[in-house]
Amino acid sequence: MDVVNAIGRRKTAIARVYLKDGSGKVIINKKDYQEYFPPKTLQYIVKHAFMVTETEGKYDTMVNLDGGGITGQAQALRLAISRALVKINPDFRPSLKSKGLLRRDPRMVERKKPGQPKARKKFQFSKR
Repeated sequence: MDVVNAIGRRKTAIARVYLKDGSGKVIINKKDYQEYFPPKTLQYIVKHAFMVTETEGKYDTMVNLDGGGITGQAQALRLAISRALVKINPDFRPSLKSKGLLRRDPRMVERKKPGQPKARKKFQFSKR
């Protein structure tokens, strides 16, 4: 198998993933994924697509992560891994889709408006 690449985004985080046959190593920005994402919940998010398709330990994953916070990065990575697995084997698509792993979360931060302290918050109203 050749190297398969895919991209995933969430908020302002971008994950570029390169999958190839191997022993299941996940390297993110030249660090192990357990070192890059210390919380167990984020480690679970990263491995979720492999668990659903039952391919844990079959592919080595090289990742370039940029932008956003750690949760957004983990979710962008999950989307990218899911897309790469579908490129490798289209039979994975129904199981990943039913779990919602192929959907790009469209929620973004709302912009700040002029004359307001935040996007929706208003300055305190004074009648007099």
